[in-house]
Amino acid sequence: MSALLELKAIRRSYPSGEEQVEVLKGISLSIEAGEMVAIVGASGSGKSTLMNILGCLDNPTSGSYRVAGVDVSTLSGDELARLRREHFGFIFQRYHLLSHLTATQNVEVPAIYAGLGRKLRQQRARELLARLGLAERVDYQPSQLSGGQQQRVSIARALMNGGQVILADEPTGALDSHSGEEVMATLKQLRDRGHTVIIVTHDPTVAAQAERVIEIRDGEIISNPSPRKPEARAKALNEASRSSGAWQQFVSSFREALTMAWLAMAANKMRTLLTMLGIIIGIASVVSIVVVGDAAKQLVLQDIRSIGTNTIDIYPGKDFGDDDPQYQQALKYDDLTAIAKQPWVRSATPALSQNVRLRYGNVDVAASANGVSGQYFNVYGMTFSEGNTFNEEQLKGRAQVVVLDQNARRQLFPNKASVTGEIVLVGNMPATVIGVAEEKQSMFGSSKILRAWLPYDTMAGRMMGQSWLNSITVRVNEGYDSAQAEQQLTRLLTLRHGKKDFFTMNMDGLLKTAEKTTRTLQLFLTLVAVISLLVGGIGVMNIMLVSVTERTREIGIRMAVGARAGDVLQQFLIEAVLVCLVGGALGITLSLLIAFLLQIFLPGWEIGFSPLALATAFLCSTATGVIFGWLPARNAARLNPVDALARE
Repeated sequence: MSALLELKAIRRSYPSGEEQVEVLKGISLSIEAGEMVAIVGASGSGKSTLMNILGCLDNPTSGSYRVAGVDVSTLSGDELARLRREHFGFIFQRYHLLSHLTATQNVEVPAIYAGLGRKLRQQRARELLARLGLAERVDYQPSQLSGGQQQRVSIARALMNGGQVILADEPTGALDSHSGEEVMATLKQLRDRGHTVIIVTHDPTVAAQAERVIEIRDGEIISNPSPRKPEARAKALNEASRSSGAWQQFVSSFREALTMAWLAMAANKMRTLLTMLGIIIGIASVVSIVVVGDAAKQLVLQDIRSIGTNTIDIYPGKDFGDDDPQYQQALKYDDLTAIAKQPWVRSATPALSQNVRLRYGNVDVAASANGVSGQYFNVYGMTFSEGNTFNEEQLKGRAQVVVLDQNARRQLFPNKASVTGEIVLVGNMPATVIGVAEEKQSMFGSSKILRAWLPYDTMAGRMMGQSWLNSITVRVNEGYDSAQAEQQLTRLLTLRHGKKDFFTMNMDGLLKTAEKTTRTLQLFLTLVAVISLLVGGIGVMNIMLVSVTERTREIGIRMAVGARAGDVLQQFLIEAVLVCLVGGALGITLSLLIAFLLQIFLPGWEIGFSPLALATAFLCSTATGVIFGWLPARNAARLNPVDALARE
């Protein structure tokens, strides 16, 4: 039957400049199950390198190494991790406990990577600690334990998954004599229970307590007594880790990574906050611009709709500014009648305009007088602060009545509470004020021109003496396509006139143009905000790279107890995502605060958070964590366990 551990012609060399330094020079060695072996030698003799190869932490440059007959050179990285997790237990000179975990949690770590259920591994960890005399210290952190107690915790960790082979590197080197004796007594008990114990030491007193002492000097074995025949003791244990299945193993490692991420964040609060700051600003910018930009867009569109929704304006000539006399009289009253009869027309409102003087008492101001129908104010969504619009009787009778805007009322009647019934001069025509149109507050601003509206027949017959119209405003029935209505209007008037001596302006076209413009601006601002999010993501990546450097030894410990490269990758990736998610949540909170302040200072803005904006924010923060956490996580997963453990 072959030995449990068997090395043949093992060589290990390391690059040093342009040369190779050979540390192990053809080591051949076999260790039987149940032995207690001491490997001794001076510093630099190669004994620690030999232990690392025995524990599958390092690979030989040449030669073969078999564990229970299996050549380790044929195993993948994950298979080597499984071998370390299920068959080897490491006891380090400096204990290598994780400072932010309790004694129980430190002992549990190998079982987490083996997929053992939480309750089972906690129970086993406490049992092991109690067996080693630490029943009252199970919830203590390493800083609260003595050196001997910490070493016993590391022994319990080595036994967590069975520990068929115990590899102890200077197990008493950092202990006082009493604690060292306790640790050696514990190792002998493990030997008596069937564990194979390999001790690397330079202390002859410690080595003398082993069954076999192998001496190494300058990378070569100079003394290697034959293995003793195993005594009648318990056979070698091989407590395979009681895995709970692939899914539960994934859930367990994910929960552990999540816990470790949270503990790491809590341990470095200021650094974590500064890391999150870029994400907070980026997410708050993205959400605020999406939400506030949408509110601004709605406000713009509302202002445009207030000018007249689903309306088409008809003007004489070819385009604005066309003053060719042959086109000035293109629009007739008969055109108005013909348009009003169309089934898709809700209303047709004529308009005439002239600059006039408004006078009341000793006040004389310039104004724009407009001849309109009574439906004009409904078409443009205008309300009245006083009085009302013209009635049919006033329209047909060419009544001398006028509606003023708020600016004109303020100029003519600064001290009057009510102005309906007052007589003003519009040009040289006296007119009775029957209403005051409410001034519309708009993003586009309010006109400084004073305005007065009269019945269009009154304007045409009593003031201007003209038989044509300056413009016609057509309001299309709701649900009817305004583009189609515009085509039919053009066809109708062209047939009536025999030529196209007019042009139209569709307010829906203006609305769509405004929608497109505001959407483009919103997209541009969102891209600017995304840049700040990218800057925050780069900050996360930098901090995570620093974190990997600071926690290199922790990574080495986890790999030594069985963590796969994928487990390490998952842990650091989760940390990055968690930082970004918490930063994202704070960013959303900040954007809510911004929205609240905007509601106070801009009461006219309707700001609301859609589920899409919130979902986009969390998606952005998660993606940022994954994208910018990948490089640091990959660097952590690629670390060599031996190099990581040696890092201070």
